[in-house]
Amino acid sequence: MIVVTGAAGFIGSCLVKALNEKGHTDIVAVDNFDNEWKNKNLAGKKILKKIDREEFAASWFENNAKEITFVFHIGARTDTTEFNKEILDKLNFIYTQKLWKICTEQNIPIVYASSAATYGLGEFGYDDDELKVFLLQPLNAYGESKNEFDKWALLKNKKPPYWVGLKFFNVYGPNEYHKGRMASVIFHAFKQVKEKGIVKLFRSHNPEFKDGEQLRDFIYVKDVLKVCLFLLEKRIENGIYNLGTGKARTFVDLAKNTFKAAGKKEEIEFIDTPEDIRNKYQYFTEATMDKIKAQGYSEKFYSLEEGIEDYVKNYLATETYF
Repeated sequence: MIVVTGAAGFIGSCLVKALNEKGHTDIVAVDNFDNEWKNKNLAGKKILKKIDREEFAASWFENNAKEITFVFHIGARTDTTEFNKEILDKLNFIYTQKLWKICTEQNIPIVYASSAATYGLGEFGYDDDELKVFLLQPLNAYGESKNEFDKWALLKNKKPPYWVGLKFFNVYGPNEYHKGRMASVIFHAFKQVKEKGIVKLFRSHNPEFKDGEQLRDFIYVKDVLKVCLFLLEKRIENGIYNLGTGKARTFVDLAKNTFKAAGKKEEIEFIDTPEDIRNKYQYFTEATMDKIKAQGYSEKFYSLEEGIEDYVKNYLATETYF
C-alpha cells in the first residue's frame, strides 16, 4: 500500500490521481476529511482506505506498517500567514517526526514536502545544498516549521532506507478551489478576470523591483506529480531537493498570460501589499535544479505560458477537477 497524507488537499489529491493513472489503486488516503468542499478533490479516485490524520499518526500507521511500501507525506499546515507556532509545530514538525520515526523503524521509503519558504529573503541563494539548511532564515512561522524539520532530519543518525525532502516552490494548478486566500496567484487572477475583467497585483515596496516585477518560480502541479512518480519508480540519492522550474517569472507575466488564456483584454491594477505580510514578502525566488537533474530527472518543465493555458482552459474555465 502507498500512503498519501494531505490526500484531500491540492497537491495530495492530484498525486492520488497520478498514482491511479500509473495503475496504483492500493492507496491509503490520510487527511482531515471534515471539509466537504475539499473532499470533492477525491471524487472518482480509486482509494483503498481513508484514515483520519490523527488516527493515522496515533496508531494506524504503526499497526499496519508492514503492509506499507511507500509514504508520500504531502499533508501540512500550509498557511504562510499562520502565526500560531503551536499549531505549526504540531502539524508540520512533530507530526512529520512521528512518520519519519516509523518509516525508519519499519524500513519504509518516505518523500516529504518541505518548502521554498525556508529560503527567506534568499540571503544564501536558492541552492539545495544541505550544508546551507542550517544558515537559512525563513520569513514566517510556516517556513520556520519546515526548515526545523529539514534540520532535524539531516542531523538524525537513523534514517529511513530511502528518503527525499522536496522544497516546493510556487505550485499552482487544479484542485486548489478550496484553498481560499492561500490559493495560487493564477487562481485568484482568473477569478478577478472572470468577475471584474481586471487583475490586481501587489505593488512593490522594495525599490529594487518595479510594481508587478517581483519574481517567483511558478511550477505547474503536473510537473510536481512527474517528479513524485520519478522518485517512486527510481531510487535516487537520499536528501533534500528543490522542486521548481529553475526559471523565475514576474507577476505581470502571470497576469498577462491569464488574460490571454481567458481570451480577455489586459487590465492590471496595483494595490498595496497587506501589512501583515509586507515585511515577510519574498521578492525573488528561483530554484536551482541541478541537484535532481544530476540524479537523472530530465523531463521538460511546463513554461508559465503552457501551464497557465492548460490550467485556465481545461480546469478553471469549467471548474473541472484533476
